[in-house]
Amino acid sequence: MTAPGPLDALYARVAAPAAPAVPLVQRERRRATQEFPTLPVRGLELTVGEAAAALFETQADELALPGPDFDTHTDTLYDALNGAVRVLGPAGIAEVDGQFAGLDSDEFPEVGVCRRFAYRLALSFWYEGARSRPMTVGEAAVALYLSDAYRHHQVDALTVRRAPLLVSRAIRQGAAVVPLETLARLGEAMGREFGAPVTAGRDWLYHQALPDWHRRRFCFTLMRADVRQPSPLIVRLDGGAYALGATPSAGPDGTWRRTLRAEW
Repeated sequence: MTAPGPLDALYARVAAPAAPAVPLVQRERRRATQEFPTLPVRGLELTVGEAAAALFETQADELALPGPDFDTHTDTLYDALNGAVRVLGPAGIAEVDGQFAGLDSDEFPEVGVCRRFAYRLALSFWYEGARSRPMTVGEAAVALYLSDAYRHHQVDALTVRRAPLLVSRAIRQGAAVVPLETLARLGEAMGREFGAPVTAGRDWLYHQALPDWHRRRFCFTLMRADVRQPSPLIVRLDGGAYALGATPSAGPDGTWRRTLRAEW
């Protein structure tokens, strides 16, 4: 008889996730010719560029000061975009979009803020009947820990940087090992261990599932520092189930920025 593994405790305490009634790939709002889905706002479908321009024209000061605050709730950003569309209208958005496209994010920090927020909204509306978000640092690190990557040999940072697709595939593989609700719980625990000044309590399930402290630290440090490693979306369906989504293109600064806290 095979001895129980460290992940058996996870499955003993969580139910199997319900499969989506409609396959996730059929819910994707992005069309074949698009890099990102459009944003549905007040009867319009805005591109990421148009959304960023509208936010910049009406909300730049509010969004940029004292920020950028990437802990802002996504619904707050959507409300800001809704207000911008109400003020500008379709003709106003078309006018400011042409002007905004030529602005440099390095020269005008507010421009970069608005582009990053528009990108975040596009990720949130990636699927019909669902909301989605990037993985947190902790979730991506847990997924990498649970994968088969780098288990049997030493690896340095240069090796990892030369193989971003290997890391991306490892994250997706590891995320499929446990239910996503459990991945989120383990990710929160890892964030408390390595991302906070003081560890807030202990999670027995976390230490049972991820017993190797050195591997935990390596995975967390890599996912926090190397923002050029792609990672898939976490999708929350309207019915409450969770699913692993597509891996989006990088943000406007060329990175897959991962935060310590989930950005719903």
